[in-house]
Amino acid sequence: MSAMSRSDAAFAAVDLGATSGRVITGLAGPEELRLTEVHRFANAPVRLPDGLRWDVLALYRGMLDGLRTAARGGPVASIGIDTWAVDYGLLDADGAMLGLPFHYRDGRNARAAEQVLAVCGAQELYAVGGLQHLPFNTVFQLAAHQTSAQWGTARTLLLMPDLLTHWLTGSVGAEITNASTTGLFDASAGDWSDALIGRLGLERSMFPPLREPGDPAGTILSHVVEYTGLPAGTPVTAVASHDTASAVAAVPATEPGFAYVSCGTWSLAGLELPAPVLTEESRAANFTNERGVDGTVRYLRNIMGMWLLEECRRTWDRRGEDPGPSALLAAAARARPFAAVIDPDDEAFLAPGDMPSRIDAQLVRTGQVPPGSPGGYVRCVLESLALAHRRTLREAAGLAGRELSRIHVVGGGSRNELLCQWTADATGLPVTAGPAEATALGNILVQARARGLVGGLTDMRQLVARTQELRHYAPQGDQRAWDRAAARLARPESVRSSTEPKEGSS
Repeated sequence: MSAMSRSDAAFAAVDLGATSGRVITGLAGPEELRLTEVHRFANAPVRLPDGLRWDVLALYRGMLDGLRTAARGGPVASIGIDTWAVDYGLLDADGAMLGLPFHYRDGRNARAAEQVLAVCGAQELYAVGGLQHLPFNTVFQLAAHQTSAQWGTARTLLLMPDLLTHWLTGSVGAEITNASTTGLFDASAGDWSDALIGRLGLERSMFPPLREPGDPAGTILSHVVEYTGLPAGTPVTAVASHDTASAVAAVPATEPGFAYVSCGTWSLAGLELPAPVLTEESRAANFTNERGVDGTVRYLRNIMGMWLLEECRRTWDRRGEDPGPSALLAAAARARPFAAVIDPDDEAFLAPGDMPSRIDAQLVRTGQVPPGSPGGYVRCVLESLALAHRRTLREAAGLAGRELSRIHVVGGGSRNELLCQWTADATGLPVTAGPAEATALGNILVQARARGLVGGLTDMRQLVARTQELRHYAPQGDQRAWDRAAARLARPESVRSSTEPKEGSS
């Protein structure tokens, strides 16, 4: 197979999200980029007596079933795995997993954050790692885990995509885009922070060697060959294993000054930069600096995204009151504009549960009237997310000294026409929506580049722009109405979110 020609074999992307997993195959070349979903399976956490856990064994079986289906469809050139960030599995000296991995929404994390900040203050943590303060960052989860009986026998820490890669190949490594989300990664040096790891009483030997997107991660083990029907020697490639990093790699930007919103369960809104922004102003604004492809920095802030609607719908479904997504969006379009707005980043929205009641509680606290119908709640959430996108991107541009020309909305939220239009209206910037499958595309593009089939990051993005369906939204309406709505929020645009450490925590 010659370089820069189409591969006759497909690339398999294992893409695990917070609520479901998929195996997608893709063909890639200089003028071709096509995806086929071959298997989808649920990702449902399990609440045990000691906390909320991921059923990672079910995820592993779903992945193997998907790879078996992919093998039946024809040759597979390689496999790449991406998942959400921060969560991990612990292995003992024999390589056995020590219990199911904890879910990042488990309540143990908030208490542990105080323990870490008593040792390494918020300023020090940010100066090294540059991470947004979130109570579920890996560094805080590890502090909680250190009090368990398991901890004494733990020898290796593997983030979720690295754990699944280990089970496929037997190799041990840490892909850098996901490692950068732990709070134990030096954002300037591009390596594990020995200083922070030591200060917090962790063993440096627990943290595996780092891999870059595109590095080989081994070949599949014999039992994987037997189960899936894939040939022996099928390679596994380290992709940008943090799903947001894969999604940003597939942003179809063809001009400078772009911002992005990777919109799914979370809205990850920010910029791509050549170097981290580690100023005190950036820390106070609660922005994160995470690695992207080719040493880039994803300078962004996590915003509670479509999770708000997902939990509302689960509540309505339990009551027999969910009319379905199309009817809800139609009702939202008819609902009164700006009847109620919320701050999506309130910690009260983080855990699973009765989301409409939590929205009501924030609205009452801020002197607003709760919506009276599901359509009103949907409009409230979508307008509030558009305002959060505006606030976050304006702050990011100011802190990084950038001018913005366009916003790219990728991921499942790019299908939501109301959210995309209202993001354009709120920001006053044009929005390009799509691709919805940005994460899988980024995963497959990195694999294809590792085999010489596509060029660098700019070429990858141009290929996405040429081959994928995109929608464009121009700003409409009176932006002063958005200004007035923003002024009603519980916190001004320059005030930190409730998930940040309070003054004096450092």
